[in-house]
Parts: sequence; structure tokens; C-alpha cells
Amino acid sequence: MNPNPQIIVLDAGGQYCHLEARKVRDLGVYAEVRESETPAAELRGAKGLIVSGGPSSVYDPGSPTVDPAIFSSGQAVLGICYGQQVMAHLLGGKVHKGVKGEYGLATLELEETADPMFAGLSGRQQIWMSHRDVVETVPQGFQVAGHTDTCAVAAMASSARKLYGVQFHPEVVHTARGREYLSNFVFRVCGCRKDWDPRHRVPLIEQEIRDCVGRRKVFFFVSGGVDSSVAFTLARRALGPERVRGVYVDTGLMREGETDFVRSIAGLEVEDAQREFLAALEGSTEPERKRHIIGEEFVLVQERVIERQHLVNEDWMLGQGTIYPDTIESGGTAKAALIKTHHNRVAGIQRLIASGRIVEPLKSFYKDEVREVGRELGLPAELLDRHPFPGPGLAIRCLCSDRNAGVEATADGWLIPLRSVGVQGDERSYKPVLAIDALDMARATELTNRLSYMNRVIAGVRTRLAVSAMRVRACSLTAERIGRLRRADGIVRRLSHESGYDRRVWQFPVILIPLGTQEAPDSVVLRPVDSVDGMTAQSMEMDPELLARMCAELLTDSAVAGVFYDLTHKPPGTIEWE
Repeated sequence: MNPNPQIIVLDAGGQYCHLEARKVRDLGVYAEVRESETPAAELRGAKGLIVSGGPSSVYDPGSPTVDPAIFSSGQAVLGICYGQQVMAHLLGGKVHKGVKGEYGLATLELEETADPMFAGLSGRQQIWMSHRDVVETVPQGFQVAGHTDTCAVAAMASSARKLYGVQFHPEVVHTARGREYLSNFVFRVCGCRKDWDPRHRVPLIEQEIRDCVGRRKVFFFVSGGVDSSVAFTLARRALGPERVRGVYVDTGLMREGETDFVRSIAGLEVEDAQREFLAALEGSTEPERKRHIIGEEFVLVQERVIERQHLVNEDWMLGQGTIYPDTIESGGTAKAALIKTHHNRVAGIQRLIASGRIVEPLKSFYKDEVREVGRELGLPAELLDRHPFPGPGLAIRCLCSDRNAGVEATADGWLIPLRSVGVQGDERSYKPVLAIDALDMARATELTNRLSYMNRVIAGVRTRLAVSAMRVRACSLTAERIGRLRRADGIVRRLSHESGYDRRVWQFPVILIPLGTQEAPDSVVLRPVDSVDGMTAQSMEMDPELLARMCAELLTDSAVAGVFYDLTHKPPGTIEWE
């Protein structure tokens, strides 16, 4: 049994809501997530409350709120991002409605104070921002505790009432001292005691699987990635191998050598569905549509395999390796915005969830936690240390266009009429890409904060012609383009592994975009990032010599017009482009 939560996170729809609870658990204190409007009377057992961030404005009709009584309950309350704005708004402060917002790295100036919330934290420090609105005037009895160059109230405090707000995100890894902020709140302000050991997870997960499945059996589609492999192994341990079966589906959207790797590691049955997936995707250009097609096609394949193998529906459940970022970016909590629909959250899967025929052992975990569980299970490092790879495969790394168009010259660079998915202020953005002429990450960050019409900045590294002379062409997913991307991805993976660069980055997507000429219709975008859990990420630099080798090999393909480098952090650009 779990202990009663000492900390409760009130979900206002933020992408990092569950990350906040998980970071508290990592401190050794049990935390749970509840709806933001939960009555104060139902929260009295907790020592502290955290009001999460969210995509809304406090001035929006129907925007998330909290029971104002929590601010007079005597419990400590910490408002994060939108949570700070809600606190200020309900207590008589003034919130300024923003237009462009601030996303990514910023520098906080924290005042010298004896307040336990900020003990040992004064001075200049790196933080992570993702917001539009800002607190303009703090409520009566509050003091401004910190500011940035563009945010006058980056932290506020009412020490006597144990009420605090921060505009930045202490829960993400890119806030340099974020763990100290949360630790101060949990232990110094709330007075919590340690009651949770996040390392002892496997027995609890296995019991949850047994409780969910009952006497039924479980069938997994195992992708060969970390998540599905760990989930499959957990189910086999919990239920016994005779009650758990697994099939690897070759969609035709896999990486070079992927099917052979899965056979060697997991020894799974392979279902060849390449023709079905590529035929279903033919003519599709819109990212959400591609994801829905892939998810629904997985359901069709599942039904075909179940029928062929005589798996009676009532006696079998579908197992999936869905993890928390997959559900939260699909709008998986009541207030969360849709960033992109994960293939494990399309309509067919939702119907199975509604009928109680899905088991997802890892749906509350993040990628790094899944790896920890895998290590507890004794899975090989060769599998666990692989870079994350999306379930829809290369389909969402192969961008398409429904029209021909030229690039547009602007004062800041060249606007490319291809839209990529981003996350700005906890909301989905779907905007064009800006190309600049230098590998300048500081400039890219400044541009994404200043310009509202785009959410991603790339730089041309080596091209056959000037970017201004390139054009976007109308195209959809084809076996030819997938093959081109597969070869490019294989080159990048091989060189990254040989040089050791793959051990310095968390993930390295390779993207194909329809930008070039009639003779060389596509370009390659390199997207190396550093992260811990995939919820935030920093674009990573590369050794110039390695970058030059990659460009030289990639351009041996005469159909590739150029090689670009993605300089965008997350937020505002998601790690994947679709």
C-alpha cells in the first residue's frame, strides 16, 4: 500500500505536472496528483500543496483554478508558472496577459533572504521558463523574491502564510538548482519526513499488473525499444511466460537493421506489415493524421494476429509500453493541452481502454525511470541504453507538404513553409521553421523567444545551393523517401557510435524535409539533444570534424540538397518534429 501523500500536486494542465510529483518522490517523499479544483477540505491531510503550470491564462473563460480556501488552510502552497499566476490572481495581485511569452533558458536574480523556501539559493542562476502571462503586481503581504531581465516577478513569497510562487520550472533538469528549491519547500517549509523509496518499484508494478489482468492473459506488440521491452518483461515476471505473448510488427517504418536487432535480443515472433502501413499512409501529409493512421493500423494488425492465433478477446488483454510523456502530450490529464497524439492513444486504443482491455505497467513513469526498472529486471545495457525511438517510427521524421512553395526572406533569416510541432506555454504550436546562416544557439534561443510566428530554428551546415534558392515541394510519405531517411539515419547512427558522440547525447533524431530542388528534392536535419526524461531538452553542439564527416557522407546521396542543424531547445520545439 502507498502511504498517504504528504505533498499533493494540483493539476492545472501543465506538461510537467506529473514530473513535479515524481521529483518530490525522488526526494523520498510520497506525492500524488489531484484535479486543481479539488475542495480544500479533501486536501487537509497533506503537509504541502503544489499548484502546477498550465497552458491557460487566468483571464480565459473556464481556465483552471483552485479552491481559494487552500491559501488560508495553514498548509504550505507553492505555485509554479501558471500556479503562481493563479495564486496572485485569487489573492488580489495583478497578472499581465502576455503575447509572445518566454521559453527556454533564462537567468534568475534571487534576493538574499532568510526565508526557508530560498535558503542557500540567492544570487544569479540558470532557470527554465515556459510562459506567456506574468505576475505584474504581487498580492498584499507578498514580497518579490526574484526576477529575470524580462520577468519582474520570477519568484514571490509570503513567508508568514507559507505561500510561494515561482514563474520558472524548478522540476525540470535545466533549472540548475531546481532540486534545491523543491527540497527546501518539501522539508524546510512543509516539514515532511522521508517515507518513499523510489528504487523499490518492481514488486509494486508487478502486483498492479496482477490486479489489472486478473485471470486473463496479455498480448504485447513489442517494438524492441526500451519501454515496450521493459513492460513485456514485467508482465512475464508478474503473470508467468505462459500467460504473456509478444509479437514484433515490422511496419516498414523501422530503422536500418532494427528487425534483426529485435530478433537477436528478444527472440520475438515477427509480423511483416510493411505493405499495409505504407499503403494506409499513402497521400498523408498532416502530422496528426499520420499518427492516427499508424495507431489505427496497429489495432487492425493486432486484431488480425489475435484472430489468426485464436486469442479469444474476452480472455486476453492488450499490453503496451506507454510511458507518461506519451499520455501527457496527448492531452492525457483533464486540463492538459494536446501537443501530439501518441499512437498508443488513438481512437481504437481509447476504445480498448474504455472496455478495460489494456494494461500499461509504465504509464506513470518517465524514460529514465523505465531504464532504472529495466536494470532492476536485469535487462542488458545494449537494450536499455538505446536512444529513444518513436513508436510511429520514421513516419514522423519524414516531413511532407501539401503544396509547392519558396522560402521567404526575413530580417532574421529564411522562413521555410514547413510546419513542425512545438510546445509553447504548455500548449501545442504548429508553425513554420526559420533557417539562419550560422550554428549560433544563443541567437536561436533569442529568436524563438522574440518571434511568435515560428517555433523552431535551424542552420544550414552544408548545402548544394543557397537556402534562398531552395523550394518546398508537395510530397507525401513514400517507400522511396522512407528509404532515403533510413539510409541517412544509418549514416548518422554509425558515425555517432564510432566517435562516442551517441553516449554524450540523450537522443539524436534525423529528420527528412522536402526542401531542395527538382534533382535533389530533400534535405536532412540533424537534431541531437540532451535530456533526462524527454519533457525538456537542450540542443547539443557537435565536434566540427564529426559534423563535417556526417555532411560529406549524407551528401553522397544525390537526392539530398543539404544538411541542416536544429538549434531549438524544448520548449519551444518538441524533440521530434511531428
